[in-house]
Amino acid sequence: MRVAIESLGTRGDVQPYVALALALLARGHDVQLAAPAQFQDFVEGHRISYVALPGEFLTLLDAPEGRAAIASGRGFSSGLKLLKHIRPLMMQLFDCEWQAVQSFAPEIIVYHPKSLVSPYMATALGIPHVLASPVPGLTPTKAFPSPLLPFSSLGPFNQLSHKLVLKAVDLLFGRDLKTWRERSLGWAVERPAPQAGTIYAYSPAILPKPKDWGLDVLVSGYWFLDEPLWTPDPALAQFLDNGPPPVYFGFGSMPGLNAEAVTGMILQALQMTGKRGVLASGGGAISTGRAEGRVFFLDSAPHDQLFPYMDAVVHHGGAGTTAAGLRAGLATQIIPFFGDQPFWGRRVAELGAGSPPLVRASLSAETLVKALTALDDPVMRRRAQSLSGAIKCDPGVEAAVDFLERRLACAR
Repeated sequence: MRVAIESLGTRGDVQPYVALALALLARGHDVQLAAPAQFQDFVEGHRISYVALPGEFLTLLDAPEGRAAIASGRGFSSGLKLLKHIRPLMMQLFDCEWQAVQSFAPEIIVYHPKSLVSPYMATALGIPHVLASPVPGLTPTKAFPSPLLPFSSLGPFNQLSHKLVLKAVDLLFGRDLKTWRERSLGWAVERPAPQAGTIYAYSPAILPKPKDWGLDVLVSGYWFLDEPLWTPDPALAQFLDNGPPPVYFGFGSMPGLNAEAVTGMILQALQMTGKRGVLASGGGAISTGRAEGRVFFLDSAPHDQLFPYMDAVVHHGGAGTTAAGLRAGLATQIIPFFGDQPFWGRRVAELGAGSPPLVRASLSAETLVKALTALDDPVMRRRAQSLSGAIKCDPGVEAAVDFLERRLACAR
């Protein structure tokens, strides 16, 4: 197969598709991965054919307007606040994706849900397209409501919630897609052909496949990109050796308006509980500092290698970080920023592997002390360990590659 993979977003939106690309290459398939320009070294470092897409979307997250939108929003509202800044960037992005796909001449397109133009590109080329998402919510179901809504259940309205969210996306971006289609494809593609299939890259142990999803939908397990060659640098290794396992604090690529205040709360909570901590600055939601006694600061580290050294994890609830923490068997406290993060926070709590998500706006040293104390609960820890065993048994990327091979064969 010649597989074009289209991915957009932060590191957590790109890394799983690197894992998929490597699995496809190992099977002898040809792969081209398109992702934001900021990830060129990361993708090419794994010897994957790469196309750099405009990086202004990620730059926007760290701009004052992006930081303000994320700081004041919850769930889907942050994206809405950024919409007026995103819209002017879309035509350039669509053009770059189209040029990359045309030059590669794929037999199938696999795409992140943020790649809005992928179904139209595939239809124009007469090839199948498969939606691949780390988050559910793109296939309506009665089992749970849309992950972009702040509800654990809407009862009989669960299925309708998915349809309404999908319709909202069409309303928000339909005009932009229409303008691009008319300019770049003429009138050849007024609407995309049906998807050849859908892959959800999370564990059925975390969210079982609903009974009302068909055989064209796969819940494969997480797509982990392990980094076995990484080892802690001497300073981190010494810190880990000099005391009990620490608690990990990190908010991934999320920016922050009050990083110093948040970091101060974390340090105070660690002091009050007598715990040690590893603090990852990541996108800037946690400030950098100097290692002192019970605290070690780092920029980032591969979760698959770092988390086994940890006692528990406190993070933003990105799908990838949530997966890594649970695979390591760690009790989890989620402090969501936006998007699907509140959904994963609720889900971890429902599974008994963590406490309900904390609200950033009301975060304090006292609430963190309660959270850290709750993470010591032996029942919670046993539940996290049980989920770890189930996640490790998932086929993950191998099941995804099998599925893509079958769907392409059916489409020929």
